[in-house]
Amino acid sequence: MITQNYKNQTILLTGAASGIGLAQLNTYLDAGATVIAIDKEPIPVTHDRLTPYQLDLSDMTQLGEWIASHNDELSIVDIFLSTAGVLDAFTPALDTNFAAIQQLMNVNVNAAVQLSLAVLPHMVKRQAGQMVFMASIAGQIAGGGGAAYTMSKHALVGWMKQLALDYADQGVHINAIAPGAINTPMNAADFAGDGAMAKQVAAETPVKRWAAAQEVADMTLYLTSPESSYVQGQVFTIDGGWTIK
Repeated sequence: MITQNYKNQTILLTGAASGIGLAQLNTYLDAGATVIAIDKEPIPVTHDRLTPYQLDLSDMTQLGEWIASHNDELSIVDIFLSTAGVLDAFTPALDTNFAAIQQLMNVNVNAAVQLSLAVLPHMVKRQAGQMVFMASIAGQIAGGGGAAYTMSKHALVGWMKQLALDYADQGVHINAIAPGAINTPMNAADFAGDGAMAKQVAAETPVKRWAAAQEVADMTLYLTSPESSYVQGQVFTIDGGWTIK
């Protein structure tokens, strides 16, 4: 695990109640950071450096109102970790509908965009700030999700890359992470029953296992550390070799 000192650093983290987001939350708290955490579900952590908010990121009106009323908090964010996301059960286009696609896009893309636009001006003004977007192997290849999920993660990668290009010379450090098979509550269905699906995924992964959420949190810690200061606009894949097959 990378050891860094994040004292006096304020983190804005979405998707903090479980899985990768919860691992990131605990990792940055352990490193001394102050965390503003958002999730639709209650966040199961209490800490004197944690301010939790329960928000439905699929509701753009609710999120917009929250942003408008919390500008003071958002103005001091040093690191934005956009981790919240939802799956689509590998649903093909003709088996879904526009309303379902739009709701998924709101969580996976539009909430990330709204929050980026809320913190970016302050980062540019300070000439310092960092963002890490949680993409997916579905943001690089087809087959990592259904039609809506794959589209959403490609869109998120595009947003990240353009931000990274446009604001690289203004002190804003921006990258993304593309996880493959990570053992989190979001993937609980794969482990249901006899866990046949989880076993199949592990068998098809070159390293023959799922990753733990902490492995992704540790990669995030690297991407926001001084050691990665020359890394810009990149998607760091953590998939056990899935995409090299």
